[in-house]
Amino acid sequence: MSHKIMIPLHNDEVAPRFDLATDVLLAKFNSAGEISERIIVLPQASADDLCSLATSDSTDAVICGGIDDEHYQYLKWKGIEVFDGVIGPIIKVLRTYKSGKLTSGDNFYL
Repeated sequence: MSHKIMIPLHNDEVAPRFDLATDVLLAKFNSAGEISERIIVLPQASADDLCSLATSDSTDAVICGGIDDEHYQYLKWKGIEVFDGVIGPIIKVLRTYKSGKLTSGDNFYL
């Protein structure tokens, strides 16, 4: 079974704020544990557009830094798991997510 995640980006790190990201990593883990990645560049920063992308792409989880409660609750209502308050480089975040040990608030700089 595959698993899709979305991470708003700032360079090679999780974006500090969900609503200010224009680059988004879409990653898909297949049943063998292999990952395929693609980056989407939005024309402007928009939390509503990110939520639309997550729901239209059948995303299973969103990993982000800060997110306002309205968008957090919307994603949860749509059945998308949200890991918020995550800080760090994408490679470490993906590795930890894949291992099943990622939690909200994880700081990969400590």
